[in-house]
Amino acid sequence: MEAGDIGGQREPLTEPNTLTEAVTEKKELKEIISAKKEKDATKVIVQFRAIGNAPILKQKLFKITASQKFQAVNLFLRKELNYAPSEALFLYINSAFAPAPDEIISNLYKSFGTEGFLVVNYCTTAAWG
Repeated sequence: MEAGDIGGQREPLTEPNTLTEAVTEKKELKEIISAKKEKDATKVIVQFRAIGNAPILKQKLFKITASQKFQAVNLFLRKELNYAPSEALFLYINSAFAPAPDEIISNLYKSFGTEGFLVVNYCTTAAWG
């Protein structure tokens, strides 16, 4: 008898499909989808603080999706201030440094969040760093 033989009849050998094996039941699939939604739904509270002659926002606290890049904060603030892409706008974390546009907001919050906020200072001329 060879491997795969059952009572004289040969059972077809199939290669396991890891994706199919990983998600075999609807329950597992639903858990994966709900975990993905929870991850995407995580928000970080960003507090904007004007520096120098930068216009002051009426509302200073905003919730931004944690999985977005810092560039999204820049674009959001430009929209709120009605600033064109050609106008200078400098953003800093905790009055200390300007993060790279591809930094993930949740990582910045974990490292530099204070009092439950990610403090973003903004100005129209270079101030720090």
